[in-house]
Amino acid sequence: MAMVFITIPGPTQSGSDREREAAHRCQPAKGAFKLHTLLLIYKSPMADRFDCDNCKESLYGRKYIQSDDSPYCIPCYDSLFSNTCDECKELIGHDARELFYEERHYHEHCFRCFRCDRSLADEPFTSQDDALLCNDCYCNEFSSKCVACDKIVMPGTRKLEYAGSTWHEGCFICHSCGQPIGSKSFIPDKDEHYCVPCYEEKFAPRCTRCKKTLAKGGVTYRDEPWHKECFVCTSCKTQLAGQHFTSRDDSPYCLKCFGSLYAKKCEACSKPITGFGGGKYISFEDRQWHQPCFTCSQCSVSLVGVGFFPDGDRILCRECHVNL
Repeated sequence: MAMVFITIPGPTQSGSDREREAAHRCQPAKGAFKLHTLLLIYKSPMADRFDCDNCKESLYGRKYIQSDDSPYCIPCYDSLFSNTCDECKELIGHDARELFYEERHYHEHCFRCFRCDRSLADEPFTSQDDALLCNDCYCNEFSSKCVACDKIVMPGTRKLEYAGSTWHEGCFICHSCGQPIGSKSFIPDKDEHYCVPCYEEKFAPRCTRCKKTLAKGGVTYRDEPWHKECFVCTSCKTQLAGQHFTSRDDSPYCLKCFGSLYAKKCEACSKPITGFGGGKYISFEDRQWHQPCFTCSQCSVSLVGVGFFPDGDRILCRECHVNL
């Protein structure tokens, strides 16, 4: 009969052939397991064996781990179930903190930034071509800089891009009023950017009539800009944009008003002679005629291009004059 004594913390326990005392440890990347210490108080030659399921060595008086209802000594458990660190290629023991990222396993002390060697265990990080990088190193190497403040535009922050340049959202401001432009429309002028109201106030032409800015469209008359709705006939106020018009004393008139107010009247039909649209007219002494109206007062034959004879207020062809 053999007696084996093992000193352990706490009071001695007795009362059976075998007693087990279990301690638990949780690992981030492994399944939960129980770490046991088998304590033998008394063992008879007939007692059942309790061996490692892999190496078959006795587990009496040794720590072991139970996995799928099978006991394993610590060396066998680590060799059978532990993952290999992707960085140092060594096994990650059961008592080590294990970190897991994209099918790769790491010791806690091996999970470090590829550039600055800073621990990434409790830090935000990213991966670039399978290399782990802390946020600072990633931003310094791959992130763009704001052209206004020359600081890095951090990943995940709102930014604006235009013509190959990048700005923080708060740095992209109107050159005139200093307000952030954000997602609003803007107008570039060389290396400066303006919100639409400031650009119109500073650069847009002003209507000759109302003196307000022309945001778009408009017409030009005598090298001066006008709103379409402001460019009207001086007399009847009809809009002249897209219409034939003329002027008198630098003021624009529609053809109807100009003919009514200023054009000479045809001697025959009494309608205005404007000469617009390629119309020709005949002038004799102080009298004018539309070309179609210049006919013999007696027989109505056209006198255009032929000789005629005045007879008081009348004009006669040669035949009618001879027959008088």
